[in-house]
Amino acid sequence: MKKIEAIIKPFKLDEVREALSELGISGLTVTEVKGFGRQKGHTELYRGAEYVVDFLPKVKIEVVLSDEQVDTAIEGIIKAAHTGKIGDGKIFVSPVEHVVRIRTGETNDQAV
Repeated sequence: MKKIEAIIKPFKLDEVREALSELGISGLTVTEVKGFGRQKGHTELYRGAEYVVDFLPKVKIEVVLSDEQVDTAIEGIIKAAHTGKIGDGKIFVSPVEHVVRIRTGETNDQAV
């Protein structure tokens, strides 16, 4: 099993969720986060004063999948989240050793 963490632009969330749903991936967790990479933030003007916004709003999507689903999920996320502009985001994949569904006690693949 693998855990996919995708950091994307907030306005792309619905497209990514729909793309994953079409691939048969139903469970995911979404968190509103802030951060920066090469984008390095930007400056804004508010009431005549200029200030720097270092951290940009992003959305983090977390999904735990079987090993067989990982490549198709990554492709789906890339297609749905891609704008071609800086700040499109990143995808991280890491191994998951053990999963337990609290309600039923099911473990690993049955719990996902």
